[in-house]
Amino acid sequence: MIAFWNSLHFIRPDWLWALLLLLPAVLLGGWYRRRRRGDWRSVVDAHLLPHLLADGGRRARGRWLAVPVALLLAVLALAGPSWRQVEQPLWESKTPLVVVLDLSSHTGAADLPPSRLLQVRAKLALLLRERRGGEVALVAYADEPFTVAPLTDDAANVALFLDALAPEVMPVDGQDAGKALEWAGSLLRQAGARDGAVLLVSDRADAGAAAEAARLRAAGYPVSALGLGTPAGAAYRDREGRIGHARLDEPSLRALALAGGGRYARLSAGDADLQALAVLQPQAAAGERAGRTDTAWQDEGYWLLPPLLLVALLAFRRRRQALAALALCLWLPLAMPAHAAEPGGWWQRPDQRQHQRLAEGVEAYRKGDFATAQRRFEGVDSEQGWYNLGNALARQGRYDEAIAAYDRALALRPGMDDAKANRAAVDAARRRKPPPGPQGGGQQNTPDTQQGKSSPGQSQDGQSQDGKSQPPPSQAPSQPKHAPPRPGQGQAAADTAPKAPQAEDARGQQQADRAQRERVAEALRRQTGGDGDPGKRAAQAAMSPEERERRQAIEAWMQRVPDAPGDLLKAKFQLEYERRRREGQ
Repeated sequence: MIAFWNSLHFIRPDWLWALLLLLPAVLLGGWYRRRRRGDWRSVVDAHLLPHLLADGGRRARGRWLAVPVALLLAVLALAGPSWRQVEQPLWESKTPLVVVLDLSSHTGAADLPPSRLLQVRAKLALLLRERRGGEVALVAYADEPFTVAPLTDDAANVALFLDALAPEVMPVDGQDAGKALEWAGSLLRQAGARDGAVLLVSDRADAGAAAEAARLRAAGYPVSALGLGTPAGAAYRDREGRIGHARLDEPSLRALALAGGGRYARLSAGDADLQALAVLQPQAAAGERAGRTDTAWQDEGYWLLPPLLLVALLAFRRRRQALAALALCLWLPLAMPAHAAEPGGWWQRPDQRQHQRLAEGVEAYRKGDFATAQRRFEGVDSEQGWYNLGNALARQGRYDEAIAAYDRALALRPGMDDAKANRAAVDAARRRKPPPGPQGGGQQNTPDTQQGKSSPGQSQDGQSQDGKSQPPPSQAPSQPKHAPPRPGQGQAAADTAPKAPQAEDARGQQQADRAQRERVAEALRRQTGGDGDPGKRAAQAAMSPEERERRQAIEAWMQRVPDAPGDLLKAKFQLEYERRRREGQ
């Protein structure tokens, strides 16, 4: 008991000042009661007065005493009495990192065998694989910076773009590191990061870059540098065919790291350079404590609520009805259906229900069940919902409906670059009539679909579905990006075939056709029926024979188009560059 009184304290002691109202409330209640009784004392005997007044006697005294007692209990409950500590998890925010990569023609130099480009790809893959927590973004720059992947806590999605990185994807050549660092700072500010880090990967930095690094440092974003190349350097060829010599300018990079409050290291084998830069173990953000759990005082004020309710009953004239109401309040939580507290139940706000539908649609989209994803996205009236719906419709070959969905997304958010790019790709695919079947002669082409997003639910500009840089689940699927079709090989073969083939050639052609049909059938079985997904089988069963044949033809032709992730980045950067030029940026 002594330990209890020693540990008893109040979490919100300022509420105890409200007890100063207790004495005035008691005095006011007593004065009012005496005043009402005093009006009758002059005409009614004192021994008869309690029996003649409707609220007189003990019942009236009980109600007036209930007021100060209820006030005392309410104030004590609000003050938060506590006498024990409990463990609770701590949310640890880790410093986000923006990697700014030089993709100028200098990366083609071979002073880091086999080339600087291959070495930096391997280094970034190691960084993304070994980094312990914290969001990561990737920015590529030459004369202009471009976002390859916005801030995301899923480093594996950023790694998907590494093989596509090359100087050829950049719209213009050059080395403007200052503008790239400014772009990295804007990504961190858009994500609402109070702290962050920037890593520049290049062979040189000018005075403008050092000045921008100093500004980022003042904003709470230190800048480090990873030297790319060797002091001796090597020859490279620019886009116009001229031969140049690229050297590692370590003094300029050290000056940039000094101005940015970061560190400098030269790219080397292993992870010693990344360890020296301290990018593999991100620190906890300012204001956040490290660790997984901590102790906190438990608020025990809720124990005073039941006696407070019982005392409040004395204020009612019809106490039986009040007791019935109290019993009903206690019975409702027990009689409530179980699904009321489940996701999507009675207690969710409309925005929470929309977020849940988006998450379910993303899960179905990733599994390849585009029909289910479409049904989930159809209930979300937001720019991200319409955009995802357009992607699901496009993957089903319903191009007209997909374009209409993209238009709705652009009407809600005109600056949505991903929706513009996907709409243009789907519109181009719609104008190319697909082949009537797997053996349609090969003269018609269907675009390929690529996954061009860094993480679900994030646009390439770094914003998520709920307006910030998530998580989740603001949760959207990978967007289809349609690459230009390859020339049809079947038509070329048909045009060059002789008009009257020999019998041996005819037999060879029949065997080739049979083998092609078997390969197409096997591919279709793997994609449509081999996974045993009931959702897919139900969606295919609901298709008409014409729709099923058309979809099989599209998927068969998609198998013949080689993947070209670099083309997607190149097209995206080119569109962004042209938009900037139009807007005078």
